[in-house]
Amino acid sequence: MKKNKKTKILRILSSILIFLSILFLGLIFYPIAVQEVTYKVNETLGVKYTVNETKKAKEKKLVPSNTDFSIIIPKIAAVAPVISEVDYTNSDIFLKVLKKGVAHAKGTAYPDQVGNVYIFAHSTDAFYNVGNFNAVFYLLGKLNKGDEVVLYYKGNKYTYSVSEVKVVSKDDSYYLGKISEGKTLTLQTCYPPGTTLKRLVVIANFKE
Repeated sequence: MKKNKKTKILRILSSILIFLSILFLGLIFYPIAVQEVTYKVNETLGVKYTVNETKKAKEKKLVPSNTDFSIIIPKIAAVAPVISEVDYTNSDIFLKVLKKGVAHAKGTAYPDQVGNVYIFAHSTDAFYNVGNFNAVFYLLGKLNKGDEVVLYYKGNKYTYSVSEVKVVSKDDSYYLGKISEGKTLTLQTCYPPGTTLKRLVVIANFKE
């Protein structure tokens, strides 16, 4: 009888631990799950987002966080303020910034300049910290060639067209520099979501 009672208690404890583990993981990856589900629902219903005025039933207008410096990615309904001149080498600095928006890498170009504007988000120091950071770039991997990215800077609107989406090494610093003779934009997030194993970068060219 005592052995059966101990076995029953162990089973109950095991079930509780499993439940708590699942709940813990669910809370951690909740932001990612919400983004994925919302994207799938909109895709199924044919809902599209735009930065322009629209009267179409299945189109919704996205409004920038501000016109001083912000980003909108219509395809994934991403809207966020951009914090400028963030030191991408100092995690104590950029991890705090990424709780409020996305970061413009210090020393890279601005939208009104020739060069490469480098914006990053969804950095995490550990997988259990995923929920503490802005989820705005979780769906960057959904972008394809030709999709638009819009930056607002100093009251002006700058539209870019995606030319490439690729996964690179976490130590790859090539895209922080000048990558063409014109105006380019590079968006970066961690890959896979919730890890720091690699980087997903989206390269876009300014549309004249």
